[in-house]
Formats: sequence, C-alpha cells, structure tokens
Amino acid sequence: MAREKFQTLTEQMFYILLCLQRECCGVDVMDQVSRMTEGRVVIGPGTLYSLLESFQQEGFIQETRVEGRRRSYQITVKGRLRLEEEVQRLRRQTEDYVKFGKGAHA
Repeated sequence: MAREKFQTLTEQMFYILLCLQRECCGVDVMDQVSRMTEGRVVIGPGTLYSLLESFQQEGFIQETRVEGRRRSYQITVKGRLRLEEEVQRLRRQTEDYVKFGKGAHA
C-alpha cells in the first residue's frame, strides 16, 4: 500500500504551515522559521518554493497576494487540520517515549 503524501510532515513542512497561520511571503517564512527554531531548522529557497507549490496543489495553503515577484500565502482550513493532526501525532510519540522510553532499558 502506497504511503499517502504528507501523511507525516518533515520539520520544514511543519514550520512552513505553522508560519502561514498568518499571511506572509516566502522570504518572511524563511526568516520566521530560522527565528522560531533558533537556527536549528533552515529552509532554502528551492525547498521552500517547491513545498509552497505542493501545499497549494494539496489545498493546504492559498496564495493571497501578488506584488511583482513577491507572493504571499496563508494556511487554509484543510492545512490547519493537517497541522493539528501532525501535532497530535507528535504528542502521541512523546507520550510513548515517556511511558516506554525512559528507563525501559533498565
């Protein structure tokens, strides 16, 4: 059975959707992700614009404004739901670690 696209989100995907809860352009997304993660997660322009295009095709984000070459985007309801599903998935993983990871090898 083929794995569904975006079944799990990479860190870059997660932070792009998180940033787009407010309308912003690609350069702003790259800056915000770097600030939010204190430089731990870096998204280059190629990755960013490829993901923005994929997210648009999937209906997770929509283009909200075009000013010359500068395009702004915002998350859609479908994108918010996918982001929330990912947060829940990560919480379950963390809970499993707390239950079974700490001292499980002792």
